[in-house]
Amino acid sequence: MEYRTLGNSGCVVSTLALGTMTFGSETDEAGSHAQLDAFFEAGGNLIDTADVYSRGVSEEIIGRWLARQSSERRGQVVLATKGRFTMGPGPNDLGLSRRHLRAALHASLKRLGVDHIDLYQVHAHDPLTPPEETLRFLDDAVRAGDIAYVGLSNYTGWQLQQIVGLAELRSLVKPVTLQPQYNLLVREIEWEIIPASLANGLGLLPWSPLGGGWLTGKYTRDARPTGATRLGENPNRGVEAYDRRSSVQRTWDVVEAVESVAGGRGVTMAQVALAWLVDRPAVTSVILGARTLEQLHENLGAAGLHLDDAERKQLDAASDPAPADYPYGGPGVDQRSRTLPA
Repeated sequence: MEYRTLGNSGCVVSTLALGTMTFGSETDEAGSHAQLDAFFEAGGNLIDTADVYSRGVSEEIIGRWLARQSSERRGQVVLATKGRFTMGPGPNDLGLSRRHLRAALHASLKRLGVDHIDLYQVHAHDPLTPPEETLRFLDDAVRAGDIAYVGLSNYTGWQLQQIVGLAELRSLVKPVTLQPQYNLLVREIEWEIIPASLANGLGLLPWSPLGGGWLTGKYTRDARPTGATRLGENPNRGVEAYDRRSSVQRTWDVVEAVESVAGGRGVTMAQVALAWLVDRPAVTSVILGARTLEQLHENLGAAGLHLDDAERKQLDAASDPAPADYPYGGPGVDQRSRTLPA
């Protein structure tokens, strides 16, 4: 396992993080604890959860696992959670208001059984709450010792810049990370969000690195998904999602490129997709989301895997979304030859 600092902070985390959205829903407690054990045995140290995952059950499962660990292992854990989404029936049981975040943070601390959160992330933008209110709460929570660092999740470029600019203007705590959707099939964040993150020193914690299973090779042109896959187990959702993605030629270009690189390397397609993402600009740690221990072991095989220039160029060419219009593309702007700084 390799390690990097958490954005521009001094906290060191593994380049692969364990996502726990499946805990308490698709993965039972025994399976969840087995994943946590395997992740730490492989050298991982960053656990990512959220209060809304299984309505708090994911945090409770992690809390019970932490309680079983030695003080030495607990001290190695870098714990990240999130607050923002609905956790109750009332009008104040969601959002980024001081009222809701205070209740959400205290509830997360209780469920996790800890006295502080290493990385507390606001789960999405809230158009109803003034951003200064949110930032002042987070600043107070850092000063109180309830959280160590602040992160954002699912923010656009302008929302990110608004938060950072306001934090600097008011001398409030600034975020150190952003958690976006990012993978070989979803690269649009490279137009605005990654440049904004680089300019402001934020590290990326990408979620959905395997594109919902597409980058593992489990879906084909010839048949809609069935059986034990995320799309196959929900026919209504599965048909719609499959048809939307499969109708785009670029999807199959990317899948074929990943398959080609994987075959040449003698590794799995998932490991190639993860290795490509780990080495993208601004990326701090890639969040692995597995339903089973076997899936997690396969994903952990990407630890320490780095692609060469030819392999990266092959994947970049197949996956470039190539926006058509100025200022991102169009006459005079060769978007396909554009590369982000290392």
